[in-house]
Amino acid sequence: MAERSTAAVDVAAGSNGESMTAKADQPTADGAPQSRDTATGQGDQQADGGTETGRPQVQPPELHSGHKLARRYRLEECVTRLDGFSSWRAVDEKLRRAVGVHLLPADHPRARSVLSAARSSALLGDPRFVQVLDAVEENDLVYVVHEWLPDATELTSVLASGPLEAHDAYQLVSQVSQAMAAAHREGLAHLRLTPSAVLRTSSGQYRIRGLAVNAALRGISSDTPQRTDTEAIGALLYASLTQRWPYQDDAYGMAGLPKDIGLIAPDQVRAGVHRGLSELAMRALANDGATASRQEPPCTTPEELARAVGEMPRIRRPEPAFTAPPEYQRTTYQQGTYRRQPTSAEMTQPVPPAPLQGRTGKALKWAVSALLIAALGLGSWQLADALMDRDKPGDDPGTSTQPNEAENDKPGDGEGKGDDSPQPLTIKGAQEYAPDGSAQNPGNVDKTYDSDGNTYWRTKSFVDGPKLAPYKQGVGIVYDLGSEQDVSAASIALRYGGDRTTVSLYAVDSLSPAAAVTSMKAIGTGTTSATTVKVNAKDVVATRYVLVWLTEVPRSPKDQYSGAGYKQAITDVKLKG
Repeated sequence: MAERSTAAVDVAAGSNGESMTAKADQPTADGAPQSRDTATGQGDQQADGGTETGRPQVQPPELHSGHKLARRYRLEECVTRLDGFSSWRAVDEKLRRAVGVHLLPADHPRARSVLSAARSSALLGDPRFVQVLDAVEENDLVYVVHEWLPDATELTSVLASGPLEAHDAYQLVSQVSQAMAAAHREGLAHLRLTPSAVLRTSSGQYRIRGLAVNAALRGISSDTPQRTDTEAIGALLYASLTQRWPYQDDAYGMAGLPKDIGLIAPDQVRAGVHRGLSELAMRALANDGATASRQEPPCTTPEELARAVGEMPRIRRPEPAFTAPPEYQRTTYQQGTYRRQPTSAEMTQPVPPAPLQGRTGKALKWAVSALLIAALGLGSWQLADALMDRDKPGDDPGTSTQPNEAENDKPGDGEGKGDDSPQPLTIKGAQEYAPDGSAQNPGNVDKTYDSDGNTYWRTKSFVDGPKLAPYKQGVGIVYDLGSEQDVSAASIALRYGGDRTTVSLYAVDSLSPAAAVTSMKAIGTGTTSATTVKVNAKDVVATRYVLVWLTEVPRSPKDQYSGAGYKQAITDVKLKG
């Protein structure tokens, strides 16, 4: 099961695509970027069948639309033909889905390295990367099949309309650095991490395409791959903040920096740039001789960059600006006229009520008269009855008809007993719990206990459900009660109804528990198809930290920035003890 996401898939960019950190077939000696010619993408701007200097002349396979590979993948459109290989949009007729295909001759000098890179990338299985689906050598052809996700947008196209807001740029560098750190831990590098290799989905998530494969197709290598990818992430952040490419040559539809001033901080290029993100971009780009404005050490690996992002204060999404609705305008039809505007005299004259005509009018008059007479008679009778009660003996002023207060205070009548009902507990803080490292929506955790039913924390959309396993064991939030409290029940308000939502409560030892869920102390479990789930503990549990853990979520339609799929959102959590 995979999380629902939409994105365009990697198809070897036809221009402006060469890495700014390493030339094709020339490994970097010290990790520093090569000459600025590589940043302009000149190496990719070849005619069909053309070659770069020093590369063997290899013609791409002569195939056409409609050709089938393995009797399964039907080629639809050639997107790129470059340097002996071609990239296609195709259709997987077996699974009835769009895919992307890279093709090159089996005798191509890089065919073996492309196959090896594709198979290594496929083993990673990280949903933050566009997945390799197949890598085959067949009939003198080598082809790599990968996801084709048409609903996302290249970062190149996103930046064409202007720089990103601080929140979006923060999400970009955070997600990309974490993803590349995970890839490098598995021994995989990208080496061609450009704006055309990063995709933004409709839900605001970023996905990386061409891991290891793009570099293998072009013969790009590096002696210091972590340093190369880190500088590439720094260039992406720099471009997202300024809409300028951080090198002297223009590239990816963006203007380069002036040649006579060198690399300067983003907040000096454009006013209003977030200071912390500006310094972070300089620390990642320090490999090219730049220094951070606060003289902090440079980030030379994606792991260091991800750690530096995590140490920054979280940048929240800006609140949407409220626009007052336009003043209500009455139409001429509502004003009682048609095809002409009323005169001032017509507007000021009162409209007399229409008289009731015929038998209906007479019957209505008699009915109203009868009701008035009946109401008058009933009122007179009640007034007379009240006066008669007032004159009865024994009703002297000062005589009390209240029951004996002592009798009301007798024990055993339900009065005076202690209240054993659960009392609400105050939540002091919360943090999302993601044992697999893939958080859902950590920035909105505090909206689950702000007593506002219009705010919420929402999971991502999943393809299969309601049960999240085996793809994810569950999603949830750990709540801090400030001190150890007796927890006996919980009421959790949800955004989506349907079949079905299952929530479990566990007592944990901290906001970031290290133990597996199966080893935690269970408090209780509840399942519902409505928008509120109640969990009652069989025995009261004393704990400071409570984990609210969702293992089943209903299928819900698309709304706002979330696609249709199996998902749930928590609007309000009430813990009781």
